[in-house]
Amino acid sequence: MTPTTDRIGADRSKGFDRALFVPALLESVRKLAPQRQFRNPVMFVVFVCSLMTTCLWLQALFGHGEAPAGFILWVSLWLWFTLLFANFAEALAEGRGKAQAQALRSARRDVLANKLPSPNRLGTVTPTSASDLRSGDLVLVQANEQVPGDGEVIEGAASVDESAITGESAPVIRESGGDRSSVTGGTRVLSDWLVVRIANNPGESFLDRMIAMVEGASRRKTPNEIALTILLAKLTLVFLLACVTLLPYSLYSVQAAGHGEPITITVLVALLVCLIPTTIGGLLSAIGIAGMDRMIQANVIATSGRAVEAAGDVDVLLLDKTGTITLGNRQAVAFHPAPGVAVEAFADAAQLASLADETPEGRSIVVLAKEKFGLRERDLQQHDMQFVPFTAQTRMSGVDMAGRQIRKGALDAVERYLISVGGTLPAEVRRSAEIVARQGATPLIVADGRHALGVIELKDIVKGGIRERFVELRRMGIKTIMITGDNPLTAGAIAGEAGVDDFLAEATPEAKLKLIRDIQAEGRLVAMCGDGTNDAPALAQADVAVAMNTGTQAAKEAGNMVDLDSNPTKLIEIVEIGKQMLITRGALTTFSVANDVAKYFAIIPAAFASTYPALNALNVMHLATPQSAILSAVIFNALIIIVLIPLALRGVRARALAAGALLRRNLLVYGVTGLLVPFVGIKLIDMVLVLFGLA
Repeated sequence: MTPTTDRIGADRSKGFDRALFVPALLESVRKLAPQRQFRNPVMFVVFVCSLMTTCLWLQALFGHGEAPAGFILWVSLWLWFTLLFANFAEALAEGRGKAQAQALRSARRDVLANKLPSPNRLGTVTPTSASDLRSGDLVLVQANEQVPGDGEVIEGAASVDESAITGESAPVIRESGGDRSSVTGGTRVLSDWLVVRIANNPGESFLDRMIAMVEGASRRKTPNEIALTILLAKLTLVFLLACVTLLPYSLYSVQAAGHGEPITITVLVALLVCLIPTTIGGLLSAIGIAGMDRMIQANVIATSGRAVEAAGDVDVLLLDKTGTITLGNRQAVAFHPAPGVAVEAFADAAQLASLADETPEGRSIVVLAKEKFGLRERDLQQHDMQFVPFTAQTRMSGVDMAGRQIRKGALDAVERYLISVGGTLPAEVRRSAEIVARQGATPLIVADGRHALGVIELKDIVKGGIRERFVELRRMGIKTIMITGDNPLTAGAIAGEAGVDDFLAEATPEAKLKLIRDIQAEGRLVAMCGDGTNDAPALAQADVAVAMNTGTQAAKEAGNMVDLDSNPTKLIEIVEIGKQMLITRGALTTFSVANDVAKYFAIIPAAFASTYPALNALNVMHLATPQSAILSAVIFNALIIIVLIPLALRGVRARALAAGALLRRNLLVYGVTGLLVPFVGIKLIDMVLVLFGLA
């Protein structure tokens, strides 16, 4: 991101951002509007109760109160504070997204585009405002010019600065054809030129979608969140009906007994607010918004909260081998000389054939020869070397020098070369190459004239720590499947070394799509990542589909997430963030339900002490007076929300545990804590109220 967004990301990781605190506080007051409170059934009940106690307080001021005016006022104030704290949690979560969106808006500005009538860059250009471009228009973007909109490169190749979007300072290459032809509006061409076909109409660009996505206020509730909201609403309705029936029951009991005092409406309201799940009701929206925000912090744009939630429920991960499980470039790991050939002489020839090879594989051969045998790079002019570049026709490269012709390439290519110059490929060299291939590595043959010198072993290097990550995912109950275009032997060897559960070799778009559908038919959720047009069908089918930002427009449109860093290993992090959101919601729900149990012991004996004195036996906390007990419970009910806001925004740490073990841990940690904390908190508040003579 830009320095502005980098700063915002750093501030957000610290918890409360001072720059967001005051706007969130003001927004929490604006959210007191009835139409906004109505969206949350639990907090809407608290809103109605707050209005009711305010009216009862006004009535008490004129001498017609059902309870002392001071007591009703304190209950009413703390009910309003409960609403404000819940609104503050949601506003703070939304504020983080809006701050990010504002920083992105600063990166978006209208530019003048060079519109072309045809793909020919030498054609007559028409200066056109970027806001006037439409899908399908062709534009020429030259060095030091800004890309006017999202699109596909159809001609040319250039170095592009994408730091305003991805935060990555190193420029990237964008070129026509292949999987790196997509460009994003707002990025800048540093060299050469590109002819771009615009993909979106104004207001539909990737940057526009990013801004809309990161604004928490525009997010939709996920299915699980909707289900939990319905559950909370039903619990609230049950307690509402129970509390409504208590008043006539209390009146009848007092009349029948001939003594005591009936319960007051103020106390019933306090009882209702303390019994309904106000804690999780107040924090539910903040948890969902914070889940989206954590994706943004990981430089991943989710198109919906549904995608983030689905990531937490994923059962199967499909991961590409190259660049995800392995480093992405094969490395030379061993020299296998032919019989009668000294390994030093073979390494010397292999290094000579690779001196002009600028591929990662070629450079690794030079390095391996230097490290194992001390062979240093030569003076290329002194030896009068003529390098033979690699071509698709010969599938070989090499060097001609001082009467020697050294070639390096695939087995069949070098074998054809040897036959053409009157030589043969020894059976021992062929056998050595077959052994290397069976071990999952790639054999390269080196020949000097008519003689095969041996086999270079190239191997995909599995990333450090990736095996441990797969073990963690397995503990979570997630199956990992490696996808690769390699042959089954190579794929099997890499899969075994990396520790994945299964693999799909020689993968085609049709094979990927069939695999995902077969897994989904078993009732499981699938996540995968991709960057090419050939990945689009599978991405569209997967439940969690992460498209690389460097990939094609087709891939980005098919996915429901875009990784701005274009790092395929981010898929693992995405699953962890999704699980963290679900675990956080479950933990706080467990805490909230357990929290209510303790409040029963505080408020029910106090509420009915005047009607049934025998209930004082349940006053296990020995609270000073009925008014003090009720007020302490109401105050605790409000304060616990603001205490839990940092946890809701930061999230509970996702641990590598199965669902059953995770449930037991939640019950033990958050259930027991939720049961004990109110006893301590309510008692302390009661002592403070008595100390200051407020009850």
